[in-house]
Amino acid sequence: MSEQAVSDEGTSFPLQEYLGMELSDVEMGAATATLLVDDQHANPNGVVHGAVLFALVDTAMGRATMSVIDSNFYCASVELSLRFIRPASDGKLVAEATVVKRGRSIVHLEARVHDGDDRLVATSSGTFAILGG
Repeated sequence: MSEQAVSDEGTSFPLQEYLGMELSDVEMGAATATLLVDDQHANPNGVVHGAVLFALVDTAMGRATMSVIDSNFYCASVELSLRFIRPASDGKLVAEATVVKRGRSIVHLEARVHDGDDRLVATSSGTFAILGG
């Protein structure tokens, strides 16, 4: 198992850039994905589209998973459930993901999304597969 969190180098990917997500490591087994809400993130009702929240959580969980596996491995989402607590329409959104348990081939995670006023927007649980090696 890796003893250091992943670096910021080489982590950007097209969807992350399109949505405007910023990633950071909190500590080994924890990561955040942050997004400043813009018109491009809204659904027809003027609130952040659920798919944007899903992408934010999925990305934070992937980053947290990468922090607990060796660099010659990678991960892939297996399952992710998202519970919407309240709508978000502007400001900042932060998804905080934490590894609950790392097994040999599966990582279990939890995440919470808060808005800029620290109000809970969504909660999530998920599993990621450890691949490669």
